[in-house]
Amino acid sequence: MAEGAALAAGLRALGVTEGTTLLVHAALGGTGLDARTLRDALLEVLGGGGTLVVPAFTPENSTTSAAHLRQTAGLTADARARFLASMPAFDPARTPCPGMGRLAECVRLSPGAVRSGHPQTSFAALGARAGELVKDHPADCHLGEESPLGRLAAAGAEELMINVGFGVCTSFHLAEYRIPDIPTRPYRCVVGTGGGREWFEYRDIELDDSDFELIGADFPRGSLREGKLGNVAAMAFPIKEAVAHATKWMTEKRR
Repeated sequence: MAEGAALAAGLRALGVTEGTTLLVHAALGGTGLDARTLRDALLEVLGGGGTLVVPAFTPENSTTSAAHLRQTAGLTADARARFLASMPAFDPARTPCPGMGRLAECVRLSPGAVRSGHPQTSFAALGARAGELVKDHPADCHLGEESPLGRLAAAGAEELMINVGFGVCTSFHLAEYRIPDIPTRPYRCVVGTGGGREWFEYRDIELDDSDFELIGADFPRGSLREGKLGNVAAMAFPIKEAVAHATKWMTEKRR
């Protein structure tokens, strides 16, 4: 109880208010923060009119992701074939998102949570606007205007980052869809088909987070609210401002 009250106070000090639509990234390992307690504190502060959103990404469900390449590095052809045959098909209702951390899994599994259907970059949400934010998620729009991220930006949502830096700032990816001449590439993942599974291929832009720390270092401090949740560093900012900054930065400095 005391921990939850302290977290709620810390969230309010970071500018999180009732009715906010909030995208949260959190790395709780080694922090002592409990995912369920943090989720409950977030929902308390957001209130009945607010919405809590988390990334529920599944890069493991792919043959084209860095996560998959790490998992299969060094395998023989036969071992790789067995690995591919054993990969479970993506199911929005059941597939976990282990790489997104304990808070994301906690939100995904919460009663009433809804999740978008993208097989690699889905979002899970709880609250007043959850359904409208995640209802449609085209395969060829990982994190663009037609994705939940695009709707979060349009809705005036905020982003809260707990114990993580700008290197994993999802909002910056929306900027990649707004810069000219962005390259595209093929993606391949396994999806469910009425009890079966099949490999699904599509094209989208080539997502690149290699310069996100640099983009974050130049982020206007006047738009950034920094503080702590317990002893854990956190920061919050408007998604629209993050996307506008990243779009300008990428347009001028990406080569």
